[in-house]
Parts: sequence; structure tokens; C-alpha cells
Amino acid sequence: MALVLNEEQQLLKESAEGFFKEKAPVSQLRRLRDDGSELGYSKDFWAEMSEMGFAGLLVDEDHGGTAFGYVGAGIVAEAMGHTLSASPFMASGVLAASIIASAGSEAQKEELLPAIASGEMIVTLAIDEGSRHNPEDTALKAEKTGEGFKLNGLKTFVPEGSGADKFLVLARTAGEAGERDGLSLFLVDRGTNGLIVDAIVSVDSRNWAKVTFEGVSLTADALVGGEGKALEGLEPALDRARIVVAAELLGISQHCFTETVEYLKERKQFGVPIGSFQALQHRAAELYGEIEVTRSAVLKALQMADTGGDVAWFASLAKAKASKTAELATNEAIQMHGGIGMTDEFDMGFYIKRARVLQHLYGDFNYHADRFARLSGY
Repeated sequence: MALVLNEEQQLLKESAEGFFKEKAPVSQLRRLRDDGSELGYSKDFWAEMSEMGFAGLLVDEDHGGTAFGYVGAGIVAEAMGHTLSASPFMASGVLAASIIASAGSEAQKEELLPAIASGEMIVTLAIDEGSRHNPEDTALKAEKTGEGFKLNGLKTFVPEGSGADKFLVLARTAGEAGERDGLSLFLVDRGTNGLIVDAIVSVDSRNWAKVTFEGVSLTADALVGGEGKALEGLEPALDRARIVVAAELLGISQHCFTETVEYLKERKQFGVPIGSFQALQHRAAELYGEIEVTRSAVLKALQMADTGGDVAWFASLAKAKASKTAELATNEAIQMHGGIGMTDEFDMGFYIKRARVLQHLYGDFNYHADRFARLSGY
């Protein structure tokens, strides 16, 4: 499969880039931060995104979506990375939609997918309990009761947690933390007795939360997929979401590169543009090469996600590479912009902060480099 976009995908790319540049530039994120927005995004803007069909890209037409696929989701995510447009797209429109579509019952699909596709409902995954991503380390307990299950424990760093309507919660119905088996996935409504949601102030000025479960009672139909085998359905959905996260990191990297090259052409020292200095040219050339390699890895992974099958190898490759490239791109942008790169008045600081958060989301470079090596037989 050629590593190029087809005509329909190219049209989506042009539409998405124009939409986010006009409707949600970096200035919107700055305003949300300065206003202390708890949601971290504009509800009106999310409604406009949903009207554009972005919330339902991964939902089939029978449930109100467009079924555009993961290449389309990656195109939108990359465009969002260029402008740092804040929305629940990644948490709800990508990951939650993918999990429900693959592991949910028919009743759950009928209830949730149309609401996700329309943007009327925000669903997010509560999976991690520590500072590092590792689903198998889940310790949150789901004990069986006469009517269903009772949850006790906590989840941290839950994306869009402050404004989510429902949570997909990974809990342990058997075994101990560190074991792969015995994990189950549950759907929990916001407002359920015993559910405590605390907003987290993160460096990227987005919506995160710590979610505590104190004797949360659930009926048996809250279970998503098979009991004790959650990772079988969850991991493929996570991998596809990781690729879309990599696409957003690619957008951040490309924006940093473009802005930095423009600055190198404009900023003068000793009477000449600093871009004429060979040392800076070499650094810019290296960054350009890394971005193009990353673009190929991300697009190939997105294409594989659309064709089906096991995408774990491609997901870890794309996420690891995109994380490393975004680190290089944001560091180089800050350094080559000199003193202004460190100031809050300059937008580049927002890009490095968002990049650092995304680098850790659903597994950082080390997590995926190790996983990639294992999957490659090393």
C-alpha cells in the first residue's frame, strides 16, 4: 500500500486544517487556560467538530457515524496537533468509540455509539493507576455481589475525566496486580454513588482527572466484553488509539519545524539571517529527516489499523518514533528561538507541554521501544 493519501483523504486533510486554524488556534487554548476552564475545551467548539463529522469518524453508518477509518482520524489528530485544538476527540471519538465497537454488547453499541458520534456524550477510558502506563498493573478491585459488582480503588490521569458522562474502567475481578488475566472492563455513569472525580491541573492546560471508586455498585450489564479477559478486546483498541496519538505528535513536530525554519530566515545576527549558519542548517535538516521518517511510520500504522488484524508492532513503532521526534522538534524549536522560546508570551511553550503529555499517554518511548523489541523477537 502506497504511503500517500487518496483523493478523499486529501480533501479531509484540507478541510480539517482549515477548520482548526480558523475555529481553534493556539490562542483559544491560551484563553481556556487563562480563564481556568475546568473542561479544558469549548463545548460550542466540540459541537462544531461533531457537526463536521469528526466525532463519528470511527463509528459505522448504522450507528450515526461516517466510518471514515483510522487514516481519517489520524488526519484530524495531526491537524489538531498543528493548532493544539482542545477537544474530547481522542478520548471519546477515538478510543472509547473503538472499545465499544469491538467489545461492547449490541445494547451498549446501540446506546453509546450514536451519542458519541453526535458529540452528545463523552466517554473516556480510566486505565492507569500510577505515573507510568501499564494496564497489567491494575489493582482496582471489582468484587462480585448478588446483583453485579462493587468497585474499590482509584484511577489517575484520566483524559477528559472532569467532563466525561461515562467511564470505561479497567478493574481486577481476579488475580493480583501485575497479572494479565483477571482484568475486566466496566461502564460507569458519572454521578454514580461512591464515584469521586477530582480535576487534575496538568502542564498542557487540558482536562484530566483522578477518579476514586468507593464501593461503587454496578449491575451485571455494566460489564463490557468477557469477564477476566478485558485485555483481549482492550489492547487492539488501545493500539489503534496510540497510532492516532502518534499522529497528533507528528502535527506538533511539523508545526515546530515550520515555525522554526521561518524564524531562522527572519532573525538576523551579524547582519545576516541566522539560517545561513551551517550549524543551524544541519540541525534543521536532521529534524526534517526525522519528521519525514515519522510521517511514514504513522501513515503506515494508520493504514494497517484500517485493514484490520494485529497492529501492535506498527502501533509501538509509530508511538515510539513520534514521541522521540516530538521531543527533538520541541527542544530544537525552543533552543533555536533563543530567549523568546522560553517566554509564556510565545506559543512554543504550549507545544512542548502538550508534546510531553502525549509522549506518556498510553505508553512512553521506553514502554513502546521495549514492546517493539519483544514483538520483533529480540
